[in-house]
Amino acid sequence: MLVSHEREKMINAIIYFANHTRHLGKIKLFKLLYLLDFEHFSQTGRSVTGLDYRAWKFGPVPVALEQEWEEPEADMAQAIRIEPERVIDYVRETVAAQTEFDDSHFSNRELRIMAGLADQYREELSHRMIDVTHAENGAWARVWNGGRGFDQPIDYAMSLRDDDPHRATILEFAREHQALVQTNQTTRG
Repeated sequence: MLVSHEREKMINAIIYFANHTRHLGKIKLFKLLYLLDFEHFSQTGRSVTGLDYRAWKFGPVPVALEQEWEEPEADMAQAIRIEPERVIDYVRETVAAQTEFDDSHFSNRELRIMAGLADQYREELSHRMIDVTHAENGAWARVWNGGRGFDQPIDYAMSLRDDDPHRATILEFAREHQALVQTNQTTRG
């Protein structure tokens, strides 16, 4: 399996959050990755993990990771394990790291954002993060639109406020980065 730089970053971000937060189940992990990617995009015009998110009832979902959750690829299975944890009347699938976090994949900005998110949500359960990921006029809420936007993609550009003075520049960076990625994929393919 060809492992991309973005996939290495995604796996290492999962390891980081597993090591630096508590109660890291699937939903909390998905919310942390969403916050990481959308915050980084709002600052730089590109995500950290390369994941695409869709609007589902309980929040933004990185569908590729959701599809891999039950049967992880070898690189993911080597890096993390999912442990059932009894919580009152249900079983949470808790993420545990099996390998060390490798910070060499990340910029200082990415590391700062991850650290800030881990600090802010270290003890939080996923249901307490709903107010953040479901914020009125936030990206998920605008796409979800009372259920009419179920399974629709959440555009990273929605992380930018309309009145952001850097909006045009960030979107230009995003277009340039996307063009570069597509060019690289074409030359490799």
